[in-house]
Amino acid sequence: MKNSSSVNRKKTAVVGGGWAGAAAAVTLAQNNHEVHWLESSRLLGWRARKVEVRGKNLDNGQHIMLGAYTSCLKLLKALNLNNEQCFLRLPLQMIYPEGSGMQFIAPHLPAPLHLAFALLRAQGLSREDKMALARFSTTARWMDWQLNIDCSVTELLQRYQQTENLIKLMWNPLCIAALNTPPDRASARVFLAVLRDSLGAKRNASDMLIPKLDLSALLPEAAARFVEAKGGQIRLGAMVQGLEKVESNRWQISCPSLEMGAMIYDSVVLATPAETSKRMLKDLADDQAIVDTSPAEFPQDFEYEAITTCYLQYASSTSLKRPFFALVDDPDQAHWGQFVFDRGQLHQDQSGLLAVVISAAANAIAIDKDLLVKQIAKQLADVLHMPELSQPLWHQVISEKRATFSCTPDLQRPLNRTSHTGLVLAGDYTACDYPATLESAVRSGIAAAQFLL
Repeated sequence: MKNSSSVNRKKTAVVGGGWAGAAAAVTLAQNNHEVHWLESSRLLGWRARKVEVRGKNLDNGQHIMLGAYTSCLKLLKALNLNNEQCFLRLPLQMIYPEGSGMQFIAPHLPAPLHLAFALLRAQGLSREDKMALARFSTTARWMDWQLNIDCSVTELLQRYQQTENLIKLMWNPLCIAALNTPPDRASARVFLAVLRDSLGAKRNASDMLIPKLDLSALLPEAAARFVEAKGGQIRLGAMVQGLEKVESNRWQISCPSLEMGAMIYDSVVLATPAETSKRMLKDLADDQAIVDTSPAEFPQDFEYEAITTCYLQYASSTSLKRPFFALVDDPDQAHWGQFVFDRGQLHQDQSGLLAVVISAAANAIAIDKDLLVKQIAKQLADVLHMPELSQPLWHQVISEKRATFSCTPDLQRPLNRTSHTGLVLAGDYTACDYPATLESAVRSGIAAAQFLL
């Protein structure tokens, strides 16, 4: 005789193997759903996954997370992943190579004293720069880090009289790193939300977390093991081609690529790209006008921004003085890099490997890859005062042309809940006060699952 928990167990499909799908799948499995996690490719992770290059597990993009990413950290803890094993945790810092910018690092003091002391001891900033930064921080706290009327980040910085040097060395790099959108087009409201939860919160919320595991091992693979341990299934290479509502508000999924035929589910999480989810919702809509006029449910046609990571391999003895440095990007001087990471300080088998990140990288990806590598290598050699960096042993350029949506002012983003019972959306593009980050993806996946629960 079946027990009550087995009889009442709902069968739910999570379509999409990215971080939003992982968060939804884990949350549902924790709550006694039989989860079938479907991913069209042969690898989980989507835009945050590992890639194999010359026998090394690299990432399709070098990431950095924040202590403010509470949903990510809570989910990793639920999967029994130890933070010390997963991340190199560093205090908030913006450190440029000597002679090329500022040195700003927060000490281990309670907030907001850590920022006050970091500002007091900062090198490379004038008294005017420091006064401007203090004024902005004080005003933002007084405003509770909110704007009634959204504007661009550039407009916000001009409104509060931030200096040219401070904008170049701190605000613009933070905006591009967090929102992956140029400041003149980036949402000030979303930027302030990120600052609120990092600079404006407790000290460890501003900590920088650099993954020590590849991005697939960091969450998707652990999530898959958890789902299977809870009686769920992981189906890779599962290209979902159709979604149809059937009797008793259940859902039929067509997935011929795995010879599954038509599978019936009690509920479905669409954790697919915005365009894919919109297409599936349009197929279900009775009235095309609803699709065109309901941004709360139907994902709009977002504009996208690219991110490029350039991996440069040098002799194994090559090492930087710090795990990462900020870099001043200047296209006029063919300086494209914005951050450089020493992967050898993160992974035992990657000594001598540097990763250079270019966010909002539309101009960089238009350049021939070999020329881009040559220019980046020269930039590193010049600003780090290490001539040997001009000649890498090998390189690999990985560009995600649609890495994130453009996070522009007053952008309309759809809700997790749809008008269809048992059908929800998940993805970093859904309604949230964060930009397209791993944290917003995880938050969305959890929220979508909770609607079904």
